[in-house]
Amino acid sequence: MKANTARNLSLVVAASLGVMACNPLNKMAKNSNDVNYSVTPDPLEMHGDSVEVTVKGSYPAKYFNKKAVVDVKPVFVSDGQEVKEFETITLVGQDAEEDGRKVNYDKGGSFTYVTKVPYKPEMMSGELKAKIVGRYKSKSQELANVKVADGTIVTPNLVEADDKPILGSDEFQRITTDVHNAQIHYLINSSYVRPSELRDEDMEKLIEMIEKKAADSNYVFKKADIQAYASPDGELSLNEDLAKDRAESAAKALKRQMRKADAEKGTKDEFYNLVGKGEDWKGFKKAMQASDIKDKDLILRVLEMYQDVEKREQEIKNLAETYTVLKDEILPELRRSQIALSIDKVGKSDEQIAQLAADSAKGLNVEELLYAATLTDELNKKLEIYKKAAKIYADDWRGHNNAGYVKLMQNDVSAAKSYFEAAQSKASNNPIVMNNLGVIARLNGDRSTAMDYYNKANGAGDEVNYNKGIVNILNGNYDAATSNFSSFNSVNKALAQILAGSADQAVRTIDDSDEKTTAKAYYLKAIAGARTNNKELVMNNLKTAISKDPAMKDRAMKDAEFIDYDLSTL
Repeated sequence: MKANTARNLSLVVAASLGVMACNPLNKMAKNSNDVNYSVTPDPLEMHGDSVEVTVKGSYPAKYFNKKAVVDVKPVFVSDGQEVKEFETITLVGQDAEEDGRKVNYDKGGSFTYVTKVPYKPEMMSGELKAKIVGRYKSKSQELANVKVADGTIVTPNLVEADDKPILGSDEFQRITTDVHNAQIHYLINSSYVRPSELRDEDMEKLIEMIEKKAADSNYVFKKADIQAYASPDGELSLNEDLAKDRAESAAKALKRQMRKADAEKGTKDEFYNLVGKGEDWKGFKKAMQASDIKDKDLILRVLEMYQDVEKREQEIKNLAETYTVLKDEILPELRRSQIALSIDKVGKSDEQIAQLAADSAKGLNVEELLYAATLTDELNKKLEIYKKAAKIYADDWRGHNNAGYVKLMQNDVSAAKSYFEAAQSKASNNPIVMNNLGVIARLNGDRSTAMDYYNKANGAGDEVNYNKGIVNILNGNYDAATSNFSSFNSVNKALAQILAGSADQAVRTIDDSDEKTTAKAYYLKAIAGARTNNKELVMNNLKTAISKDPAMKDRAMKDAEFIDYDLSTL
């Protein structure tokens, strides 16, 4: 009986050895622990909507059967389900006829390859396994199924979708200043204001305007600047005093008109800024150049040769006797006082503007109507005002654009887009409109078109760069994002800094940010702690983040950023 048992056992062993000899896959499966498979990065990382991994494997000598074929397929498994397959690499024994990377039987071999797949949300938690299947002739067998990485870091998904549209600003000014100009001319060596000068067209218009605006409470007389000159054909010492006298006489003449019009402010000495400019040599040269005098260039060159001003004055007198145009036209025009009267117009009050905007709005110009929208914090009221602006002043892009802005604030992306497109039809290349259309494209998932719009919006404001930074993060361009966020201390800037490898700097950015007390700010500081191996920073900030937003706990428990930390106490 024992002999028969021994004989039967021998037969079983022999049969098994025969099977293994016929199917080398069994041996390869048995020795699979001698094979090394690895993946970097570990955990996996999502960048720009994709997960890219580098897969490596090495086979020891005398492992890889000469005619065997091995398929290595990385597979991401989450909750026991295969959720994503990566590209398969095929390796073949040195005598195998199938295409693939050769592995020498006596020396062994290795492989490295890079594969990328689109990210799926299920890949945040789970593990990446290398599914190894061997093939020999018609036989197929799983050689190994080994874990090569844990989870996926999806930190770029923490980007805040706070894209920044831009309003078209109003140019409303409640107080506008108009400057009214006139001149008084004098006889030679005189500062007397002749009555005929007050009847000249420019002075008549000035006097009429004074009377009209003095009677209107919407106007406030601000100041009068008077600059007076003498012609360069008189004595220098006399001309200096003469110019001052002319400024004073012009002021007196203007004061009389102010009294008649009951413009009290204009009757005060402090209302006037008087400047005697002396002889007007520059004005003389300019008038000569503009004249038809045949020898004007020669005359000016000769006059400029005189270093002695008195000699030059005498020569001008002599020339005036020869050239009557000098005596009758050019020199008389230089003997003058120039009046610049500044009057402020006071516009409607905020209460008046708000009431008119709430009614028909037809009593408001476009600047007042756009300004009216800034007087309320209610989005619906703002929208109604901007819609009126778009209707009444249809050719002005700002009403359409700003209505779109409000619609975006109300999360009505479709309506906002329609308004922005209407604004574009009025101002096709306006950088503000380009920025806002870029925001719409980004919110609709078209990052390429969004960036095209943003590039056309350069110069519209810092908001453009901020919006570019959001696209940069989503595209995996973290250095560019950090640069574009440079004008903003925000959680998005901190996120870009973490992703670009500057975790310590990100913490400082958050601490300087207006968003530093938000749950996301604390969560990002915890990630910064994980990346700098600072357990205290991790745990303290996760606890605070969770206290502000309990949903953060579920994320943290799945977040591969914290794979090396025990979060059971949270």
